[in-house]
Amino acid sequence: MLGLLRWTFWLTVWAIVAAFFHYTLPQVDIVRITDTYEKRVDPGENSIFWSQTDVGMDGTLSNRDVFFIQTRRAKGDVMVYRNEDTGWGWPPYFKFDTSNLQAEAGDYKSTETTARYVALKHYGWRNEFMSIFPNAISVRPVSGPDASKGVPWLNIIILTLFVAMIYGIWVRWRRFRKARLDPTFEAIEDDLAERSDAVRGWFGRKRTKG
Repeated sequence: MLGLLRWTFWLTVWAIVAAFFHYTLPQVDIVRITDTYEKRVDPGENSIFWSQTDVGMDGTLSNRDVFFIQTRRAKGDVMVYRNEDTGWGWPPYFKFDTSNLQAEAGDYKSTETTARYVALKHYGWRNEFMSIFPNAISVRPVSGPDASKGVPWLNIIILTLFVAMIYGIWVRWRRFRKARLDPTFEAIEDDLAERSDAVRGWFGRKRTKG
């Protein structure tokens, strides 16, 4: 039972870690921009998935206008991105050029007959039920729907550093446990065993005298 609880705990922890990195790290989609627009939104229970207001604006606004970029992927499915500043907040993309990016995206709009494809970098998830949209970071033209997305060097570096950090913590924990905790636990177990033997011996003598 304890083993099952331990495995459940660690699986839950690593699932949360994986979800965090999947949401935060940048991803690239090859898409065709079909439209750009601006819409008033009122973040509610899903406000954690929306950035703050644009840098320099009143951050206390309960609703605000947000830019959106409508796209269609090469396979035909639709994807909609929001376009918000991240500023100095989290995730640390230091994005301040929302209006410029919206202008660039509008310039790349095309139809199916005159398709122009772009590599759109973003972070976040799309969830229709919770009205969550990934946040666009940058856009650049590519040769076509089969163009390479490039090597995600930033993701590789961050994940490598994270694994190295976790490995370092694990190694140091093992050394600490072997040097400090294991001898202490063994001493406690030996002491409990001696006390248990003493108690059994005392009860044995009492029965003999009785």
